[in-house]
Amino acid sequence: MTPGSMTTLLADELVRTSTAEAVQFWVLGVVAVVGALGVVFATKAVYSAIFLATTMIVLAVFYVAQGALLLGVVQVVVYTGAVMMLFLFVLMLIGVDSSDSLKETLRGQRVAASLVGLGFGVLLIAGIGNATIAVTTGATAPGALDTDSNYGIEAIAELIFVRYLWAFELTGALLIAATLGAMVLAHRERFGPRLTQKELSQARFRSGVNLTPLPSPGVYARHNAVDVPARLPDGSPSDLSVNAILAARTLRQKNSKGPKNPEGQNPRGRA
Repeated sequence: MTPGSMTTLLADELVRTSTAEAVQFWVLGVVAVVGALGVVFATKAVYSAIFLATTMIVLAVFYVAQGALLLGVVQVVVYTGAVMMLFLFVLMLIGVDSSDSLKETLRGQRVAASLVGLGFGVLLIAGIGNATIAVTTGATAPGALDTDSNYGIEAIAELIFVRYLWAFELTGALLIAATLGAMVLAHRERFGPRLTQKELSQARFRSGVNLTPLPSPGVYARHNAVDVPARLPDGSPSDLSVNAILAARTLRQKNSKGPKNPEGQNPRGRA
């Protein structure tokens, strides 16, 4: 048997997978692709974040299936559990309207993003198509992870803290600078001393407008909806209990319906 045929047989053994592994790859691969497409085509930013978390979890399962337990745990704990959940919490806290996400702030950014994505896809397909499997016998190939030694943890630690130490430190410095920049941008300068609860109460009594707290909406009403005004002791509704935005929105909806004639039909058209 020639060395070339031996290399071919070894390569066949490397690429040969079991039925369970093949089923796992194709099922989870479809889930990962659907999640990636959901990130791009979702109409709401919260849904995009959830789809991205799904794709990250599938990648963690792939890492564990290939024997890289540390990468799988880091993928779930750091990226999915910390970074992605932080993004999701911020999106749900501040709220992002779908009209804001579809608004094009820079002219031509969609075309440029489409071209960049298409070019990246072509490069990725070309790289995968020209990839070759290097078959080595005996010693481990240079730069490869030793999966037999504690799932490659020692090898990954050597790559991070020995070979790529400066890149790791620069990345940490960049993250620290980004954190400080976000704190500076979010900081609000206070032009006067902060009023205490006693000073706020004295100022409210000094103005004489609303001595008591405003009534809560829905109190003493038939239901506790926030757009229903509270009832005063004399039975009249209190307009102060409803937010001005909700009141204007309710009035706009009533005006859009238009008046109706005694027969129950809208003069502008049928009801």
